Amino acid sequence: MSNESLNDLLRSAGDPVELLRNNQVGRYVYPTKPPEFSNWIDEQRAWTEDCILYDQTWHMDNMYVKGPDAERLLRDHGINSFKNFTVGKAKQYVPVSPDGFVIGDGILFHLEEDLYEFVGRSPAPNWVHYNAEAGDYDVEITRDPRAPSITLGKPVNRTQYRFQIQGPKAEQLIKKLTGGDLPNIKFFNFDSVTMAGRRLPALRHGMAGQPGLEVWGPYEEYDEVRDAILEAGEEFGIRPVGARAYSTNTIESGWIPSPLPAIYTGEKMSGYRDWVPANSLEGRGGTLAGSFVSDDIEDYYLTPYEMGYGHMAKLDHDFVGRDALEAMDKESQRRKVTLAWNAEDVLKVWASLLSDEVPYKYLDLPQSVYGSASYDRVVHDGKDIGLSLFTGYTYNERRFLSLAVVDPSLEVGSEVKVVWGEPDGGSRKLSTERPHRQIEIRATVSPVPYSREAREHYAEGWRTAGRA
Repeated sequence: MSNESLNDLLRSAGDPVELLRNNQVGRYVYPTKPPEFSNWIDEQRAWTEDCILYDQTWHMDNMYVKGPDAERLLRDHGINSFKNFTVGKAKQYVPVSPDGFVIGDGILFHLEEDLYEFVGRSPAPNWVHYNAEAGDYDVEITRDPRAPSITLGKPVNRTQYRFQIQGPKAEQLIKKLTGGDLPNIKFFNFDSVTMAGRRLPALRHGMAGQPGLEVWGPYEEYDEVRDAILEAGEEFGIRPVGARAYSTNTIESGWIPSPLPAIYTGEKMSGYRDWVPANSLEGRGGTLAGSFVSDDIEDYYLTPYEMGYGHMAKLDHDFVGRDALEAMDKESQRRKVTLAWNAEDVLKVWASLLSDEVPYKYLDLPQSVYGSASYDRVVHDGKDIGLSLFTGYTYNERRFLSLAVVDPSLEVGSEVKVVWGEPDGGSRKLSTERPHRQIEIRATVSPVPYSREAREHYAEGWRTAGRA
């Protein structure tokens, strides 16, 4: 196995932007589960009309941090406050670089005294793991990496399964599963419930703007618990959600899932780049996609304020990046919005597939993301005023939508244009068809979350704090 580091890879590549734009990697894959259990339209409809089962077992890293310095390690490398973060609570955990730019995020669970679990994409746990080894911390780190994107028939094992039951009928289903009332668990708190004859931890959570629970347990009990949920849910129209529809719920509810980790520059990050492998998501395993192309990789970095995480940046403790965040002008930060794409312009993209001309960049259904980090130019009055970061179609809203960060002066209702497609016929990454043309697609600046249900009834937090 190669010991090549990310720093080694960057030195050989010369330019991190060119490396990431042209990595020979296909689409970001949600592994193991099928693309569809029924069809993606009915699966999208189910989370607003009935109830659904999201299976989060395979596509995220699990990291366990144990020891007397576990809280200090996490506190030193996250923007979040740890006041009153007692056992039985969870939070969106956000580490930033020394310059205050987001490295990643995910859900942090306080499982037991001196024991925490992080669940999310690999850049954030990689950063915490590195600092646990590089710093003076009495902790033990245990990693359970996500399943391979392509398993080639090989068995996949995890430490645990993780299911979410969501939707307007989720409450009825949970009552049936638990044999009583809906557990009285506050939002982003967890407690134990009895389900499928097992005593399971359950987090009060929601991914589609609807109430629900997230439950987890030993991986060897996966089939038993899943079957029990689906059997009990038949009368409520439950549908398991496949890989095609799974990630599109975020377009309705407003979470930007894939910022480029801000780790490619800066002497203070050099030790980390020597530590993280070249074949990580940050290296050969990741791709930049979209019409925005800059010679400076730092132009792709995002601040917590742009991503709607400003309310989490608590300056009540010292942490890496604290001084940089404190010095930022909060009022001038780009703000998170939803862009509602013009239907006529979207149809032009698909119509081009039926002409003899070079077609526009293909716009896939229901998710239109073709890199692990997507950056499309947003233009207003001929000037670049923001970035479109995650794109897809939602049958529930009958709209193509994208999550974006734009100049704070733009008001809801303003018309902008999203430049769709890569310049010069497209990059060389495997998920980009060559050649293709670019097109400017009109879009309306809209609230975030876009879903009225999520906007009006979802608990205040990381999805709602950046609402336009």
